[in-house]
Amino acid sequence: MKYLEFKNRFRDFPFISSSHLVNVTQKPAALRWNLVQWQKKGLVIKLKRGMYILNEKDRKIHPSRIFIANSLYSPSYVSNEYALGYYGLIPEMVADLTSVTTKKTITFKNPLGTFRYQHLKQGLFFGFTKAEDENGFPVFIAEPEKAVLDFIYLNLQDFKNKGKDIFVLSYRFQNLERLKKSKLIYFAKRYSNKMVLDKVDNLLSFMKKEG
Repeated sequence: MKYLEFKNRFRDFPFISSSHLVNVTQKPAALRWNLVQWQKKGLVIKLKRGMYILNEKDRKIHPSRIFIANSLYSPSYVSNEYALGYYGLIPEMVADLTSVTTKKTITFKNPLGTFRYQHLKQGLFFGFTKAEDENGFPVFIAEPEKAVLDFIYLNLQDFKNKGKDIFVLSYRFQNLERLKKSKLIYFAKRYSNKMVLDKVDNLLSFMKKEG
């Protein structure tokens, strides 16, 4: 297959997966060789094994990094530091796109960035919302309260023996009035973890002080 044919076939796709490739050729080995050569020329970008995207000039659709994060590893939703920055709960957006998943912890690095996934047990895989990115594609991201709780839960050792000031001194939390206290408490109880509940109490005390 020539690159022009490949480009015209997939330029309207947000990404290209192995399942797409098996339907376009009867010579998969030759296509795999072509993909390697096209990557060297910068025509095709490899996101992970079996998942590709056309170079920026040749693709019509430019999927958001959140959409790519959801697609790279499923089931997952964007949470932790990236979601905190997305909602303005910390001062800046972080470069790495952080998510949680019920699968094993893993990191993917590719030309679009670093995509980190941390494991949560099935019972804690809740509290995320379905939104649309700039292309109208569905994306899954934690609600603000769940992003805070995922961050606390997955960093409990850092929070150990620290007071309520850790939220501002170490992590520079801000705009906490955007959080719904009742939802924060309700979600926190579902973790069934005393330290999480203690840290939420610290956060609520800090929010009251700041308010």
